[in-house]
Amino acid sequence: MADTPRIYVACLAAYNGGRLHGAWIDADQSADEIHEAIKQMLSRSPEPGAEEWAIHDHENFQGIEIGESTSIENVAAIAELLREHERAGAIAYNHFSDLEEARKALTDQYYGEWLSLADWAEDYLKDTGGLENVPDSLRSYIDFARWANDLEMSGDIFSEEVDGKVHIFSNH
Repeated sequence: MADTPRIYVACLAAYNGGRLHGAWIDADQSADEIHEAIKQMLSRSPEPGAEEWAIHDHENFQGIEIGESTSIENVAAIAELLREHERAGAIAYNHFSDLEEARKALTDQYYGEWLSLADWAEDYLKDTGGLENVPDSLRSYIDFARWANDLEMSGDIFSEEVDGKVHIFSNH
């Protein structure tokens, strides 16, 4: 993965006292390790006995929003999803808004990435035998982009273009 997902965790005792104290913490580690980093940050707080914290910022989550009260277990699991599946993981998570549904979609519903929907449609039809009886001389007349667009409009697939690549998922 290009850039490590990170969260900025702020000490709420310091924040409520008008002071900024917090730390950027790499999210691509276990929840226990993140909790330990938060504990270390709180131990250095300018406010004695600081215990409460909140996530005040995040970066490199590829469009996934991390709220101030998102559980650390969820933060770590999302970072793991991004490490395993990169951009496709973020697309699936944002589409389903649920970690388990995103994982299931990546396993069972993700076709992959192509340069265009038309490229995917042509490959899909070749791979599934949909072009088996179509003579080569007629294939150039097939509007693969239109067929793929119809599939997307009818809800059979969904896609997202990122950095010149189209990621395609089945909705079934």
